[in-house]
Amino acid sequence: MNKPLRRISLFCGLLVLALLIRTNWLQYVQAEELSTRKENRRVQIAQYATERGNIIVEGQPVTGSAVTDDSDFKYKRTYIDGPLWAPVTGYASQAFGSTQLENIDDGILTGNDDRLFFDRTIGMFTGEKKQGGNVVTTLNAAAQKAAYQQLGTKKGAVAAIDPRTGAILALVSTPSYDPSKFAGFSKDDGKAWRELNDSEDKNLVNRALRETYPPGSTFKVVTASAALENGVVTDIDAPTDTPEPYILPGTKTPMVNHASGCEKSSLNNALRVSCNSVFANVGDKVGRDKMVDMAQKFGFNSTIDTPVRAFASVYDKTMGRDGNAQSSIGQFNTAATPLQMAMVTAGIANDGKLMKPYMVDQLTAPNLDVIEKHEPQEMSRPLSAANAQKVQQMMVNVVENGTGTTAKIKGVTVGGKTGTAQHGEKNAKRPYAWFISYAKLPDGSSPVAVAVVIEDSTADREDITGGGLAAPVAKAVMEAVLKNNKG
Repeated sequence: MNKPLRRISLFCGLLVLALLIRTNWLQYVQAEELSTRKENRRVQIAQYATERGNIIVEGQPVTGSAVTDDSDFKYKRTYIDGPLWAPVTGYASQAFGSTQLENIDDGILTGNDDRLFFDRTIGMFTGEKKQGGNVVTTLNAAAQKAAYQQLGTKKGAVAAIDPRTGAILALVSTPSYDPSKFAGFSKDDGKAWRELNDSEDKNLVNRALRETYPPGSTFKVVTASAALENGVVTDIDAPTDTPEPYILPGTKTPMVNHASGCEKSSLNNALRVSCNSVFANVGDKVGRDKMVDMAQKFGFNSTIDTPVRAFASVYDKTMGRDGNAQSSIGQFNTAATPLQMAMVTAGIANDGKLMKPYMVDQLTAPNLDVIEKHEPQEMSRPLSAANAQKVQQMMVNVVENGTGTTAKIKGVTVGGKTGTAQHGEKNAKRPYAWFISYAKLPDGSSPVAVAVVIEDSTADREDITGGGLAAPVAKAVMEAVLKNNKG
């Protein structure tokens, strides 16, 4: 064979070798990645080829499946009371993908999870059609409905937790949306999706987990906890050295009080009437680094997986003394999700032990066998039981004799804190109304802690208060949980 032919043969051989290597690479090394890519339409077709398992609340499904006329997708997702449960379920759409529990637990719901391999194998021999498993939530239906109905047409959110376990009992965001309206692949589904995305109301945003707000005076319970834990305050009824006016450290700016009698006020009285100057002064004495430490023990500056991820709430690690003083009353750069403030309340109500929040109790196979069961986990201990009980005492005083009287429940010990957080450049926009609270049973345990925020753009500015707008919502949620606890 002459030299040119040998070169051509060698070149052709290299091409064949490259083709073989590429084919094997695609078939074995990249097979899983390619089969699961969103761009692979076969993945979507397989996803909707069978009925999805359901998301369960108190033994009842809040989701379903319906046969479609589409030649590719046999089934589409349906929702029972979709707007009520959307902040929990998220959506599963043939055209627009999936979010939240529908996305996180898609493998279980479609039946494709490796843990359902045995069920799929048995089905092959018995002839039973493939089925998805179920996601059993921790949600309390009565509490969810109470929060949703109380918020009504207002923009806002509610998060409620069982302090004893961390189980999420309610998670509401308004205005909400109906996932059924864009679960398919039709023109109507596309229109509904565009309308939601074009809306200024941000219906698709889960405000309870994915929106951070200045927490305002509700943050004062964190400052009180830090003051007690660091020995800045030992007697909650003793006078503090707070002057009137109190000048922010390093500035000539006085801290504005909206309450009277704040000069040298005790911590207990200052929380009752919500003295800004006292908590700014106390926060400055605690110091930025120790304030950061306390905030982080409650969960600030970290994302929280419930398993749906909640955005990180923020307590600034780098601000100066004046910024820390302002942050100690929940202003400046401080920002929190409703879930975060429910966690703060839960940790205090549970005598200083903060449990990790979660909303999925268990995953089950189609035959209802338990695949995975959640076990409550302690997240941190922000403060001692003795100091937690002092903060509880102050929060009960707020409800019994202070700004939170609208949250009183007959025959029940309720602790709470109102908040009206300034909003916008130079506080030009309407403030946010906050309320955090917990209820205690006679045995001393607390079955519910609640955080409510309302960003009501329609109310008169002077009517936007935590006690006026948010506290009645929290009261309704607590009553629903307490009624459920009594059986």
